Amino acid sequence: MKLTSIIVEDEETSREILKNYIKKYCPNVVVLGEASNVEEALVLIRNNDLDLVFLDVEMPYGNAFDLLDKVGDVNFETVFVTAYNHYAIEALNAHASYYLMKPISIDELIKAVDYVTEIRTKENALQDEVLVPKTNSISGKITIPQLDGFEILNTADILYCKADDNYTEIYLNNNKKKLVSKTLKYFEEALTGSSFARVHKSYLVNVNEVVKYLKGKGGSVLLSNGKEIMVSASKKAQLLSYFK
Repeated sequence: MKLTSIIVEDEETSREILKNYIKKYCPNVVVLGEASNVEEALVLIRNNDLDLVFLDVEMPYGNAFDLLDKVGDVNFETVFVTAYNHYAIEALNAHASYYLMKPISIDELIKAVDYVTEIRTKENALQDEVLVPKTNSISGKITIPQLDGFEILNTADILYCKADDNYTEIYLNNNKKKLVSKTLKYFEEALTGSSFARVHKSYLVNVNEVVKYLKGKGGSVLLSNGKEIMVSASKKAQLLSYFK
């Protein structure tokens, strides 16, 4: 997997050496920027979605630990790069992923990147698993993927889902709507076993919210919020099976 990173190091020569090593020996690492002090590093961290920060300990106007304190909620891995070994305990307390001593050993750099890659791969796999609603083990809940994580909805609060190309509009009983970058088929599969029926190629309805069925070749259903949705002839039998 690709790792987005920055280098925080006050010595230009050291930055260039590390950047060249990364380019040559760690091709999965993308260096998005460089900083020579805490303030420059803060700007880069706040403006980029980072997997990894290569962080020198001693810098002008503050050190690595000052930077991490200012960041607060750290959502990236940290590889400390320093000429001093007496910071190791503090680095561990700051949840560093790796501690590289200067002059940098290429083998150690590769080990550090491999270790971070393994960590991020496992985190992403777990997140992907959580973001697939059908794997959600909490009864009556569904997770909705978002850019910064996921939102948890009660399935009972969903009135219906409507297809919008590769997106799905989720209509809730509080008159709110969620737009999710997943197909309707995705939610149909995710809600298998719940009280949801695919009544049309573009609609998935919560049958608990159906207050009336209107006859016809396929007919239509009236939901509790007054929304009428046409039922495809091919989906009619499946829908009516819920009310036998």
